[in-house]
Order: sequence, then structure tokens, then C-alpha cells
Amino acid sequence: MKKIILASLALAAMAFGADATGKWTAEVPGRGGQTRTTTMNLKQSGSALTGTVSGMGGDTEISDGKVDGDKISFKVVREFNGNTMKILYEGTVAGDELKLKIGREGGDRMNEVTAKRSN
Repeated sequence: MKKIILASLALAAMAFGADATGKWTAEVPGRGGQTRTTTMNLKQSGSALTGTVSGMGGDTEISDGKVDGDKISFKVVREFNGNTMKILYEGTVAGDELKLKIGREGGDRMNEVTAKRSN
């Protein structure tokens, strides 16, 4: 009986997917090979994802946040010297790891990073 209950709980967890809610930190590559620590504060509600991503200008709200099982995606829109730049984030959540591909909309390069849940 105990095994059946545990198996049922495991299947239910897989059906609902991973929970992306939390504070995540990652070392993100920048220009010239330098890295910077980026913090993402995410909140999942069903298939919707909201939150912020830290940057040189402070925290920026995410947009178009989606969760589908263990997959997440969202955008961050930043303004630099009058120019708008959209940064795309897509990846998978597995426990306390978030594997992300991050790239500029319209760009051809995506950086791969692993964020760790820090709360």
C-alpha cells in the first residue's frame, strides 16, 4: 500500500511539472569573457510565470512568462541609450537547478547557463 501511494505521488508530481517559484542565481557570460551574477525571482501560478531579473540597471520585470511541465520561457525588455533590447530565456527546471538558454531576440547566439535555487 505504501508503495502505491508513493508511486501515485511521484506520478502526480510529474504530471504537474516542476515548480519554478523561487530565487535563482546564475553566472551569465558577458562581453570579453567576463561573467556576472544574475538573480531571477520567479513566481509560478499554474502555467503563468512572473517575476524579475537583475541587471546593471536594477531589477526588470519579465514578460510572456510560461510554464509547460518542466519547461519555462520568458522575456526581459531592457532599454539602453534609447534602444530597446529583448532578451529571451528558455529552459527546464529539475529540482533546484534551472538550465537556461539566454539570447537576444533576433540574435543567432544563445548562452547556456545553469541557475541554482538560492532560497
